Amino acid sequence: MTSIFEKGFRVLPGFLDAAAQSAMLEDVRAIVRAAPLFHPVTPGGKQMSVRMCAAGQYGWITDRRGYRYDRKHPEGGKWPPIPDTILAVWRAVSGVERAPQCCLVNFYGEGARMGLHQDKDEADFSVPVVSISLGDDGLFRMGNAERGGKTSSVWLHSGDVVVMAGAARLNYHGVDRIRFGSSTLLAQGGRINLTLRVVD
Repeated sequence: MTSIFEKGFRVLPGFLDAAAQSAMLEDVRAIVRAAPLFHPVTPGGKQMSVRMCAAGQYGWITDRRGYRYDRKHPEGGKWPPIPDTILAVWRAVSGVERAPQCCLVNFYGEGARMGLHQDKDEADFSVPVVSISLGDDGLFRMGNAERGGKTSSVWLHSGDVVVMAGAARLNYHGVDRIRFGSSTLLAQGGRINLTLRVVD
């Protein structure tokens, strides 16, 4: 499969075919039934435009107390296990033996976005972060290890996978916008982004 490299990010277009996307979507729906989506709030009190939940030993959360991983959903209860359909992608592209401990589920509705940020709440930055796109197209922006400087952008489509490893592991990245309704995978539209991480 052809890989595209931008600023050290490895983009794998069309990694999941239509059948694999549909199967994974059903597993994501099971995650959401067990751990409902919620609107996170930044430490400064701003509500994020995405809704999120998680699977695995940990979920990533943010509230007035700060950014962190937690073993429980904000409403209580443990996170459900990471489904095999999602773990199979990690095994195929991560290049590491360790299994992910968190699968963060971000749902982008119409108008949702994610500002430039680093994934830096994990203990070992030598382990990659693997991102899976389902549903509507998302404009993924890739920056540098420090804020500022020239960025690159690529449209991610349903079934695409991104590996953030090596020098790109701590690079800033975000989603500027989605093309709402560009995919038929989600009947009501929207984009799901799954990110797999080793936490401790």
